[in-house]
Amino acid sequence: MDYFIKKNKKEVETLDWGNLTRLSGPKKTNAKDLVVIEVNIAPGQGHDFHKHPKQEEVIYVVNGTVEQWVGQEKQILEAGESVFIPADIVHASFNVGDADARLIAILGPCIGEDGYELVEVYEEAPWNTLR
Repeated sequence: MDYFIKKNKKEVETLDWGNLTRLSGPKKTNAKDLVVIEVNIAPGQGHDFHKHPKQEEVIYVVNGTVEQWVGQEKQILEAGESVFIPADIVHASFNVGDADARLIAILGPCIGEDGYELVEVYEEAPWNTLR
């Protein structure tokens, strides 16, 4: 179990739209209530519409410009801004800037072995028509 997450010990998961680095969760730190993930989204890419049925989430924009959806409402968020997403609310984050967008996502409580429960809905109406 790691209490300190040093730069050279980060485990980065590469995805089609960017990458994730898990900073805290049951497997990483034995956390029970908080999952913390560093998210990097490539320009023009995004983490498409999804929800966390039993978890609340805060997304904080560290760098970049993000088109953030909560339900069917969207706003542009820039560095230093954040959004709160209640449990079971569909949301999505898209990088609308010219450089990588860097976010910190904090979810709670931990759910399951990874601490993170995700339900993709981007192929369902109305989410498949919003962008």
